[in-house]
Amino acid sequence: MAGIEERTFIAIKPDGVQRRLVGEIIRRFEQKGFKLVGMKFLHASEELLKEHYSDLKDRPFFAGLIDYMHSGPVVAMVWEGLNVVKTGRVMLGETDPADSKPGTIRGDLCMHVTRNIIHGSDSVESANTEIDLWFQPEELVSYQNCTDDCIYG
Repeated sequence: MAGIEERTFIAIKPDGVQRRLVGEIIRRFEQKGFKLVGMKFLHASEELLKEHYSDLKDRPFFAGLIDYMHSGPVVAMVWEGLNVVKTGRVMLGETDPADSKPGTIRGDLCMHVTRNIIHGSDSVESANTEIDLWFQPEELVSYQNCTDDCIYG
């Protein structure tokens, strides 16, 4: 089926790790039917974070964002599935949790825009760029999921 191989980059930010929400977030993506193909637990370097958020470098909150993301470990993941980028963004909710609907990760699990617990790619192009930035090709695992017929028909 076309589109099943689409991938997105999802990162649980330091506040999500500190609040022990990693399992809950993974559960939501797995229950939806997406396949985890890469994951690492790391303390991201400032250089990696500056490159990841380079599109925001001229914004007044950039330095604070880098400091916050560098303040503790993150869980970087690659998820695969049909329309995973778009659906993943819907699952995350709005950047500002106050604007997020109940049932979304941010709507259910966080309160303030500066501590919104999770990052998700906003397009297929940015997903590919972010995946290449955070993962080496050999760190991603391709495999046939035995539940694909149940999920995709």
